[in-house]
Amino acid sequence: MDMLINFVVEKTGLSHEQAQSAVNAVLSFIKDKLPEGMQGMVDNVIGGNAGGEGGGDIMGQASNMLGGMFGGDNN
Repeated sequence: MDMLINFVVEKTGLSHEQAQSAVNAVLSFIKDKLPEGMQGMVDNVIGGNAGGEGGGDIMGQASNMLGGMFGGDNN
């Protein structure tokens, strides 16, 4: 999750603490909107535990997950 927080800090200029709060709020919102069985996937991706195609970086993993959810080709 530190990679995502650092990304938010870099892109927005927020302090680390503000970025951490923002990331936590967004992740909570996303998890609340997902079916119960998929909520753990968010934690896995953010924690860097998701594998598979699309690369090992967090943005590639998130892109693959979201693309699959919305009918895109995630290969």
